[in-house]
Amino acid sequence: MTTSDTAADYSTLKLDVPEGVQTVSITRDFAATPDKVFRAHVDPELFVKWCGPDSITNTIREWDARTGGRWSYIASDDRGEYGFFGSFHELRENERIVQTFTYEGFPDGVNLEILTLTDLGDGRTRLTSTSIFDSVESRDGMVASGMEHGIVEGYNKLDTLLNEA
Repeated sequence: MTTSDTAADYSTLKLDVPEGVQTVSITRDFAATPDKVFRAHVDPELFVKWCGPDSITNTIREWDARTGGRWSYIASDDRGEYGFFGSFHELRENERIVQTFTYEGFPDGVNLEILTLTDLGDGRTRLTSTSIFDSVESRDGMVASGMEHGIVEGYNKLDTLLNEA
């Protein structure tokens, strides 16, 4: 994992964690149309299948995927349960998701996530996501927790899910 101003390339994932800045940016291309990628992010039955590392099982507590709606889920593994919650600030179908994200273990740390889907043509989509943390220290703590691992495995599962659809 790099924490420099240079983006790291993990297979088809680009993760940028600039030194001294409270953001993480992700870029990932998918062999699926924007509507399919969008749906996988807002449909709770699909979301639980791909979000997070392979060792995680997700359970939805609340899911109201609309502008102004809320979401909440539990991620479980052999070490315990981890709760997450937030609100959908804006859903622009097949184009953009703006939401807050909070880990219950650190309730003072609210992130703003901006996800944009770009139609690359030929049935492909570029996902670009920027997470803005409340501080550089919060961002660094999330990165140190294994965030990269979960993103890579999650998006690999999303690839599989999208290819099955």
